[in-house]
Amino acid sequence: MFFQFASEVNAAKTLMTGDFAKDTIAVSSTLKETITLPKEDKGLSEAEKEAVFLISDYISRYRNRSQVNTSTTFTTMQTALNALSGHYKTFANRPVPENLKERLNKELSKAEKLAARDS
Repeated sequence: MFFQFASEVNAAKTLMTGDFAKDTIAVSSTLKETITLPKEDKGLSEAEKEAVFLISDYISRYRNRSQVNTSTTFTTMQTALNALSGHYKTFANRPVPENLKERLNKELSKAEKLAARDS
């Protein structure tokens, strides 16, 4: 635990394994499941919170790693993650629009294929 400005702050534990290909596939798969949840789903809010955490965790882990941050896999994944994160931060109470879902599914699937090929 860390104490900052006289309030308790818990350090979040990473969900990333350090294996770029496996992490890319796992994050992509989880995000594709999240964006397909219907807006009436009781677990949607929690799934969206988890998605935002995963996005931040993934980018934090791999953004500064020169072995991966110039790869097509990473840049494709980063594009998708930025789009989804931007939607969640800007339109927190709105469902993901269909055109964004289609784009995300395409980009995340491409990133999965590239990661599987490169591993």
